[in-house]
Amino acid sequence: MSKTVENLDEVTVRFAGDSGDGMQLIGTQLSDTSGFAGNEVNTFPDYPSEIRAPEGTLYGVSAFQVHFGTKNIKTTGDFIDVLVAMNASSLKVNLPNLREHGVIIVNTGGFDEKNLKLAAYSSNPLENGSLEKYQVFAIDMFDEIKKELDGLNLNPKLIKRTKNIFALGIVYWMFDRPIEPSVAWINKKFKGKDEIVLANVKVLKAGWNFAQKNPVFKKQYQIKRASLEPGKYRNITGNQAVALGLVVASRKANIPLFLGSYPITPASEILHAISGYKKYGVKHLQAEDEIAGITSAIGAAFGGYLAATTTSGPGLSLKTEAIGLAIITELPLVIVNVQRAGPSTGLPTKPEQGDLLQAMYGRHGEAPMPVLAAASASDCFNMTVEAARLALKYMTPVILLTDGYIGQATEPWKIPGMEELPDLTPEFAKDPAAFAPYKRDPDTLSRPWAIPGTQGLEHRIGGLEKADVTGHVSHDPMNHQKMVELRKEKIEGIVNDIPELELTGDKEGDLLVLSWGSTYGAAKTAYDKLIDEGHKLSFAHLKYIHPFPKNLGEILFSFKRILIPEMNMGQLKTIIQSTYLVPVIGMNKVQGKPFKAIEIEEKILELLNQKES
Repeated sequence: MSKTVENLDEVTVRFAGDSGDGMQLIGTQLSDTSGFAGNEVNTFPDYPSEIRAPEGTLYGVSAFQVHFGTKNIKTTGDFIDVLVAMNASSLKVNLPNLREHGVIIVNTGGFDEKNLKLAAYSSNPLENGSLEKYQVFAIDMFDEIKKELDGLNLNPKLIKRTKNIFALGIVYWMFDRPIEPSVAWINKKFKGKDEIVLANVKVLKAGWNFAQKNPVFKKQYQIKRASLEPGKYRNITGNQAVALGLVVASRKANIPLFLGSYPITPASEILHAISGYKKYGVKHLQAEDEIAGITSAIGAAFGGYLAATTTSGPGLSLKTEAIGLAIITELPLVIVNVQRAGPSTGLPTKPEQGDLLQAMYGRHGEAPMPVLAAASASDCFNMTVEAARLALKYMTPVILLTDGYIGQATEPWKIPGMEELPDLTPEFAKDPAAFAPYKRDPDTLSRPWAIPGTQGLEHRIGGLEKADVTGHVSHDPMNHQKMVELRKEKIEGIVNDIPELELTGDKEGDLLVLSWGSTYGAAKTAYDKLIDEGHKLSFAHLKYIHPFPKNLGEILFSFKRILIPEMNMGQLKTIIQSTYLVPVIGMNKVQGKPFKAIEIEEKILELLNQKES
């Protein structure tokens, strides 16, 4: 059957249905397959807080968005081009974000009277003409699947569960995706369960063939391979990248890794991933609570391990006292906070950047520590290795901020060679004659790292203040003043060991867009688009929050106006204004959703137009 073929530079596909419909699964498959096909990819899983929300409800809709294309895919896509809706509620929730004339693929089995009522539809949108401005493909997927699997004597529940795979097959045909990677994945995932393998493979091919043979599917779209820098790539989530970063850092440091953590959304996948690296000598503890997680890691650091703990906002709150312990004992520790919307339980499956002030100041006493922030899913690897480097070199805990967006998002990651990474080998104390537990390195002000049990290097650590050099418990007020100042000076000295802030665009001018964390993708996309259109502005992105890069002040003073978009109510804005005494324009979003590039673009244009008027 003759079909037309159209080339596209990029497309955004969103799968939506009930929590049990497997939207995350097929979204991940489309993402991985698109990466396999050579496209740049960025994804966003969007699921409810309930483990299994009531079927058919508006608040129970689970979705997975995939943005893939030939170049510059830094966001999950501002608008949906193709919406796959498994029921009425998933259509209603996602329709406002569907591009006009966009494609809707719906499972008509999810539009019965019950589902329409749960979605608060007074009439069926597939029949009342309300979808006229879209291309609608209404398919009874369950009926098509039953035809394909007829005669195999399969469990009806199994047949029904494959409707997501059928929808995936349709999308694979529509965008000329190869099905072989998903067939291989099905065989691996369900190895030994021949009935499940057979059903899913047949249904995947059935979805492809349905679109290929059905005359209503008149057009197929092709997206050329991206011109990526030569190298070996894999698709990776931010959480996977953190786990890999920790493992690789321990290998570069030539010391074992210990992760002590308590599961918490959206950070739990780091713990899951780490558990798969036991063959590399990795040890992990799924602790009974957050406090046990971090204190076990502090114990491992005392014993000479590269130690880490992972959490989200509420867990970071519970770890606060122990973070202070790590600071006063001056032990290396990587603390990863995959931020989520708060306060309290808040929106536990949604992203936010609301923990910046907590990371900077959320401890009692004078307790400074380095704070880093990853810019994207793949950058989580680089910044995890960097956090480990600073922790080991300066004998300090380090906080790395990511969030639920980049932690669970997917993008291509160029796998580096081990020789490309910095040497992280620590220097352990060995000479008893020269050893004193708080005798500091003149360059880094770090104290020596002595492995317990080493003869002649006996020393004490703990939460009480220690005397300078000797490490004896001290209540001397002048010694406390000195130790506080030394710990502060040590952290501030890291400014000489981190890169200067990179400025894109003119070195001075009217408007600087300054982003941090996961706002990078949307802010940089908006900036690039406006520069291509001939507008005058500059851009910079912060990965080092404490200490700030040494040239940040010089850059800030070179611009009349500074715009900071962030997923909070202005936390970086507050820090920047108080540190440099410059006015900052805040752009704040706390909706449990990442910024769209168009939102930042419109704000920039508003500011540029104010100048012109």
